[in-house]
Parts: sequence; structure tokens; C-alpha cells
Amino acid sequence: MAMKKIALGAWVLCAGVSVSGAAQAQAPAPAAPEEPKPNAMTVPAMAGPLVANPNPASWDTPLGTLYATGAVSAFSMWQTRPAASDRDQRLDFTNGQVVVQKTEGLVQFYVHAGAYSFPSLGTPYLTAERATGDFFSPVPVAYVKLAPTDEFSIQAGKLYTLIGAEYAFTYQNMNIERGLLWNQEPIVSRGVQANYTLGPVAFSASLNDGYYSDSYNWLTGSAAWTINKENTLSVVGGGNFDQTSKNVLPKTPFFQNNGEIFNLIYTYNAAPFTITPYFQYTHVPKNPGLGALTGASTYGGAVLANYALSENINFASRFEYISSTGNIFAPNLLYGPGSNAWSVTFTPTYSLGQFFVRAEGSVVQADNITPGLAFGKGGNARTQGRFMVETGVVF
Repeated sequence: MAMKKIALGAWVLCAGVSVSGAAQAQAPAPAAPEEPKPNAMTVPAMAGPLVANPNPASWDTPLGTLYATGAVSAFSMWQTRPAASDRDQRLDFTNGQVVVQKTEGLVQFYVHAGAYSFPSLGTPYLTAERATGDFFSPVPVAYVKLAPTDEFSIQAGKLYTLIGAEYAFTYQNMNIERGLLWNQEPIVSRGVQANYTLGPVAFSASLNDGYYSDSYNWLTGSAAWTINKENTLSVVGGGNFDQTSKNVLPKTPFFQNNGEIFNLIYTYNAAPFTITPYFQYTHVPKNPGLGALTGASTYGGAVLANYALSENINFASRFEYISSTGNIFAPNLLYGPGSNAWSVTFTPTYSLGQFFVRAEGSVVQADNITPGLAFGKGGNARTQGRFMVETGVVF
């Protein structure tokens, strides 16, 4: 079972000064509100309900205009039946990150730096300190981008994966925790990616190291069709075209890194609803030399939804189901070969400007487990519940 993690950023405060009626009569008219910058940051991508700062900090430099954004947040968590390596309660940072990027001209760049954690359903929690140190370093994403035209670009470095419907860091997503399907996906890959837009269709293709394996034998690609302003359909996939030995980095899930993964993702976005159903398939082929005496697959589906009750209050939810195939000779991709699981998550959010606070309740139920590979200190429990609260600022 693949496990993932990452997150961290900075707080912003604003102060206003009022003046007396007499002073106002003599003062010049107040300046008009600052207009949002024409290219408000689209990276990192955000699924909502949290949104990027429409007026990010910027500086004119000899390199061109640089923009700085980021997030700082912390959370508390209570859970039932934690794994032997986990705790009943947690208090930790989820994000402490700053993003500096250049978005104009032929040569552009993106640097995402700081601390992070990756709370995800059905897996033990790793602290921000451990996640940052053991996974993608304090600079999880950084790349250079060549954009000779508005339609075509090439980027190289540490890249966000093309796979999946949920993003890496908590503030990018509808829910605090990522889901069971996300646990099967890569988060960050090192490599080269080409992007091309042809009318309503955006294509991307990448040669990379898959699940951060340091072996550049993965090809991934995506095609996103913007049907109209409310509807988008995406087909995404990738796989290992060679073979990666067992001597990979500890952060790399070995069997998944030698397999393939595909998504079909649809998004409906028309106020007050955002609804994203998606389907996922993964497969690890038979490879006795690497310990997979038979092959194994997972099939899963999820629906992510957000309802905006008002400008400040949102209700997000997620339902998902995933099932794995295989027998005692197959690699374990979930809670033992042949196991399955479902989850329900509910996340109300309150936001005021760039500040937010949100709560989350979730339940995961696993069946057909292999003893020792599920929940609880002995890995034999089938159900796990969690409640958490996250608060912070997206700046």
C-alpha cells in the first residue's frame, strides 16, 4: 500500500487606521482598492474551497517580476485504533511553505520550499519533521520552465505528478486528509514535462522517476478537455516501461513503482457546487525476480464534492471505494492481497479573507484484510475513525 505525505508556510496580518470626521473632510479621497494582478497564481493548483491570494506579493527584479505565495497551517487529530507506530492524538504543523515563482517570459521558474505533512486516510500519520526530512526535502517542488509560446512549454526538475484528482498539500484540497485512492498515487516526480494546449484540450507528457525512485523509467501523460466553463473531463495515466530494482529509496513504494496507474476524472464546477467523480485503476505485473509471483491490481472510485453555503462557509465531502486483487503470492497493494475498503469524509470550512479554519470527520472500513495489515496496534481491526481541526493562512 502506497503511503504519502507532505506540508508548511507563513501568517499575514493586516491593520486599518480610522480617522475623525474632521480629518476625513480634509484628507484626500481614499485610493481605489488594488486590482488583482493579471496573472494571479494558478500554481500550486487549488481545488477549493480555499483559494489563492488574488493579490500576491511581487517584486520587479532584473530577472523579471517575481511572485511570492504560500501557506502556514497546523492541525490537531484524534483517532481510533491507531497503528503501532501512531498515536491516539496529534498536534502538528501541516504546512509552513513559501512559493517563489516567475510566470512571464521565455524562461520561468517555480520554487516551493518549507515544511509539510501528508495526513491521509487509512495510513499512520508522519509528523511534518519526519515527512519533510524523509520524503522530498525542504524543497519538495522546484523546476525551470521554457515557454516559447502561450500554447507550448517544457519544464524540468522536481514536478507535481500528473496523476490523480487530489493534490499534495492539505490547503490545496477540499478535505484535510487525502483519500484511499490518493494513497496509490505518486506525489512528486523528478523529470521533464511538455505541455501543449490546442483549443479546449490541454495535453501534458512527462518522462520521470515515478514514485521518486531516482530511476527515470516512467512515462505519464494527461489530456484535459474543457467542455465548457462548468465541465471538464480528463484522462490521465502512466507506468514503468522498464524495471526498478528493490534498492530504491525508502520513500518509494516498490511494487507500485513497478506498475501502472490510470484515472478518468470529471469535474462539474458551477456555484454553489463543485463535484468531481473519478475512477482509478492500478496494476503491478507478475515479476518473480522482484518478488511478485503473480500480478495484482486495484480498482477504485471516488466522488469529491463541495457546497458553498455562503462566501465564507463551505461543506466538502468525499466518498470512495477501492478493491484489490491477488492471493498470498501477489504483492500487497492495500490491507493485504484481495482486500477492499471504503471511506466517508465530511469537512466544513470557514474562511475570512486568507484565514481559514476547518473541521473534519472520517471513517474507513476495510474488509477481507490480512491479519496484521489493517488498523490497531496489532493490525487486526477493520475500522478507523478520525476527527481533526486545521487552521491557518493562505497568503
